[in-house]
Amino acid sequence: MKHLCIAILGLGLGASALAQDMVITRAGSQASSKGPAENFSGSVRVDPLFAPTGPSPTSGAYVSFEPGARSAWHTHPAGQVLVVTAGVGRIQQWGGQVETIRAGDVVWTPPGVKHWHGAQPGTALTHIAIQNAVEGRNVVWMEKVTDAQYGR
Repeated sequence: MKHLCIAILGLGLGASALAQDMVITRAGSQASSKGPAENFSGSVRVDPLFAPTGPSPTSGAYVSFEPGARSAWHTHPAGQVLVVTAGVGRIQQWGGQVETIRAGDVVWTPPGVKHWHGAQPGTALTHIAIQNAVEGRNVVWMEKVTDAQYGR
């Protein structure tokens, strides 16, 4: 073990890197919250996975949409990755067509791109949302998606 520590120090990792421990956040240890009505239409539940820690500005959450539920239009200052884990949903970039997303799909939305996402009218949707914060902010909320924009 002594040789391993010396080898790690030789790679440029200081003693502070060795002093940190991994952190395990146990499933169910963080409270779920309802998606706020000003940012979502329909029933949405947000289950936090991880918050920004130390030098990393990255956060993630499970977001579950009941059938027909959706986010408002919004942007992310550093972009967003969605990993669809269950169900079938919809996503749209401002000025683009509504696209169908399904379990197993991964969506990258570049920084500043106005978009929305949510469930199909008759099917629930769950995705993992991963984004970075810029100056403490990871999302900029805008107006709600109309029924016509949603495609009803």
